Amino acid sequence: MNIKDIAKLAGVSTSTVSKIVNHKDSSITEATRNKVLDLVKKYHYTPYASSKPNTTSWRIGVLLSSSISLDSTLDGIIQQAQASGYGTLVFNSYSSHEQEEQNIQAAIEHRVDGIIWEPIDKSSLKLNKTITAKKIPELIIGPLGDDRSALLPYEEAAYNLTQELMDRNHSNIACLLSPGRRTQSFLRGYRRCLFENNIAFHNDMVFYDIDDNLTTVMENRHVTGVVASHYRHAVELQQYAQSLHYRLPQDFSLVTLRNDSDEPLHYPGIPEISSYNMRNADFGTHLCSRLINTIEHNKAEQTEFKHLFILDNEHTISQPPNMRHKKIVVIGSINVDTYLATPTLPKPGMTVTTRNFASTPGGKATNQAVGVAKLGHHVSLIGNVGNDISADFIYQAMNRFHVDTTGVMRIKRTDTGKAYIFVDNNGESMISLVSGANSTLAPDDIDGREHIFSNTAYCLIQTEIPLEAVKEACMMAKKHHAITILKPSSCSHLPDNILNLIDILVPNQNEIETLFPQPGSIVEKAQYSISKGVGTVIVTLADQGCVLVTENNHKHFPAEQTRVIDDTGAGDAFISCLAACLLENRTLEEAVRIANLAAGFSVAHEGAIPSLISRRQLKSLLA
Repeated sequence: MNIKDIAKLAGVSTSTVSKIVNHKDSSITEATRNKVLDLVKKYHYTPYASSKPNTTSWRIGVLLSSSISLDSTLDGIIQQAQASGYGTLVFNSYSSHEQEEQNIQAAIEHRVDGIIWEPIDKSSLKLNKTITAKKIPELIIGPLGDDRSALLPYEEAAYNLTQELMDRNHSNIACLLSPGRRTQSFLRGYRRCLFENNIAFHNDMVFYDIDDNLTTVMENRHVTGVVASHYRHAVELQQYAQSLHYRLPQDFSLVTLRNDSDEPLHYPGIPEISSYNMRNADFGTHLCSRLINTIEHNKAEQTEFKHLFILDNEHTISQPPNMRHKKIVVIGSINVDTYLATPTLPKPGMTVTTRNFASTPGGKATNQAVGVAKLGHHVSLIGNVGNDISADFIYQAMNRFHVDTTGVMRIKRTDTGKAYIFVDNNGESMISLVSGANSTLAPDDIDGREHIFSNTAYCLIQTEIPLEAVKEACMMAKKHHAITILKPSSCSHLPDNILNLIDILVPNQNEIETLFPQPGSIVEKAQYSISKGVGTVIVTLADQGCVLVTENNHKHFPAEQTRVIDDTGAGDAFISCLAACLLENRTLEEAVRIANLAAGFSVAHEGAIPSLISRRQLKSLLA
């Protein structure tokens, strides 16, 4: 296609075509100019005088910094260029500054009419003078771009994704980042959303890998939602979560950002991830149009790229688990346990030497609260601690396990409860208690913390606190339609006005014989308590398992056969798992069977809290 062909198609003289392509067309009508230019663009005509600086080549250069620079953005640039009659020369620097400089020189030598340039880093910008010296229009894009209209709105996407979770009452939101050009912008958007919602930013809530650190915060229910910067990283997290038996969005919510070139990945039984679809190709069209307007001196206003963020589905986003499910409240003793390992348990007139000792958070209420939390449920603890360093130890530990401690109060001029636990070589234990602040828990304390009982399904109570507080706790639970589960520890008697408030009584063999000393078997004693108003009785029998007793029936559940290392806290492991299973709508018999597993796991490990089974460990045992 030569100048004569263009002139013939346009119905004008060759001199008219020459004037137009060489920008000497002031005397030519706009209609004729547009007609000729349309044909020039359509047939990519280049005049013989193209070596002159004021001629047009109908080509634009695109300079990328790496092979994954702009995804489908490049497609949008090329499509818009072709639609406007321009060809494209695409160069890639592959993050090499030397190659980047060579690419700029090559684009200039090819006499491109304009350049879309993504610099590698700030040091690349010194090459800008080479382009401006040739008076070539340029559009610098990416994080170092001329303005926000030359930047994909990753920051806004992250902000809005985080806000999607905020709008559904999430506050513990993690950010999963993949290395790349969007990383810093995405992190800024995430942080800005937290700040504007008055939520503190913590570095330990930002993850670059799917590893044990992320697993730990998920297990402890510290994370209820995750925003992921890249779709494929989100898919990896989803598959990893499924391998740990987590369900989305029942256990946590996940939202991500997907390019328009990413195909949704579907796996059997796994929902499609809730995503924003980033319209990269449309952004490329926007960039190319903006550059061409500059090349052709169009006076159209340069508008910012507008992106409407709408989730493509809500399959993996919902309210936090504690907003959708009822919780468990635990009321009772809060201690610091000191473990003393001895060859044999102490006897009157006998001195024993301890091999070692260790102090850990303890008390039956503390143990059961942590047990529920480790099984993945929201739990609130109610009790009293002293105004001492031991109380700080308790608060720190409960915070680590993400137990709600708004119901735990410091009592002035009082020490936190203590328990001294002797454990022999056979794993049997003997416990000596110093009640401390536990003895100060009064009915008024329970009444003053009534708000904690809101949305409670199960209330776990132990009797290492005054019986008046036990009764008030049972009454408060009934007021809020919660089921009461009571452990009669360190208790020689339960009055009828407490027995008739208990839905499930869980004594061990010694405790039920102490409570009901009249002659008869364990089952008969349990049935006697039922005649006094107790709903159901589960008697734990150590290595013999347990017996479930109802008004008209009883059933024995054998224990798991395991090596006993330390039986301290086995009852707490049983009760916390029982309540967790019932909260998950399992039948009572199924819950008892699984609680036996948790107790068996507990006695095979040292300590009370360290031996409490986690959700993942329990899933493995059940599998």
